[in-house]
Amino acid sequence: MTPEANSTPPESTHITAVTDGVARVFTWEDDTRIEVRNLGGEVVIEANAAGLRTLAGHLVTLAEDGVPDGSHLHLEGSNGLVDGSVALVLERSDEEE
Repeated sequence: MTPEANSTPPESTHITAVTDGVARVFTWEDDTRIEVRNLGGEVVIEANAAGLRTLAGHLVTLAEDGVPDGSHLHLEGSNGLVDGSVALVLERSDEEE
């Protein structure tokens, strides 16, 4: 991790998204630090312990019963990621290939 990178805390530690009339709450732990880098052939998600727990919570929220296919959460430098990070979209897809 790069300690000199400035993290931008989300404007709120809780985001409520409504899908199919059901509210889903995405929560950030205090001191969360998440950075996403595109290295060409791979993407690196680097986070402190709070950031890893926060991402895990976002994924569990999207995996809950009743969450519709296509539900997603956008994370960017101005919304939950360290400034300069590549945008990250977490999306549920129940389609089988």
